[in-house]
Amino acid sequence: MNSIIKNIQNDLKGVKDYPSFCSGDTITVFYEIKEGSKTRTQFFKGVVLQRRGEDATETFTIRKMSGNTGVERIFPINSPSIQKIELNKKGKVRRSRIFYFRNLTGKKAKIKEKRA
Repeated sequence: MNSIIKNIQNDLKGVKDYPSFCSGDTITVFYEIKEGSKTRTQFFKGVVLQRRGEDATETFTIRKMSGNTGVERIFPINSPSIQKIELNKKGKVRRSRIFYFRNLTGKKAKIKEKRA
């Protein structure tokens, strides 16, 4: 039964070529906003806190600082409103979910960059 459901989900999801990213990476998500009959593109740049789910139900959470306030946003990976995702920098973290990042301020809130 599960294999039938996964086959249907794979057929329904659109194939998008996003760069591979994981928690700790800094990415920019360009997404489309509809306001009445008009549409515009907006971007959200921040650090990936987590990726969860699989296949059609996968989501990722991004956190950015807007002034002194932290703003988090959850995006479904297969959302039709996402136009593109840019990978700005790879982060070096040891966990897949970095919720401890919410409590850090100042220099401690800086994630080290992976060296190639």
